[in-house]
Amino acid sequence: MYPEYMVAPIREDLTSAGFEQLMTPEEVENVLNQKEGTVLVAVNSVCGCAAAKARPALKMAVASSEKKPSRLVTVFAGMETEAVAKAREFMLPYPPSSPSIALFKDGELVHVIERHHIEGNDLTRIVDNLQGAFADHC
Repeated sequence: MYPEYMVAPIREDLTSAGFEQLMTPEEVENVLNQKEGTVLVAVNSVCGCAAAKARPALKMAVASSEKKPSRLVTVFAGMETEAVAKAREFMLPYPPSSPSIALFKDGELVHVIERHHIEGNDLTRIVDNLQGAFADHC
């Protein structure tokens, strides 16, 4: 785990853009067990690809898309380990990955962007990927 003073600005990067921070497994279950609407889950991280690509892409895609998920949530890898583990259960069969992004529609996983899709791509492609998923599912 990292010191909270170190991760607070990283959390705020997404929460200031409308993402709700989920801190417990129960909060994750309450959100992801909903059977109506769309939920975008961001597994946040302190790594460079989260700072340079994942968080900016999330914010850009949400801000510039006509169709958007009903709810934006985030869990923080390396911090609330139980909440992250619960979120990753919902993302199976995809292996644990941080950062990563998942879109759920009516309680079903419909789209995932894993770390290797983030660190191996440029920002524009990640934004396009997200916007395509929003157009298809939101």
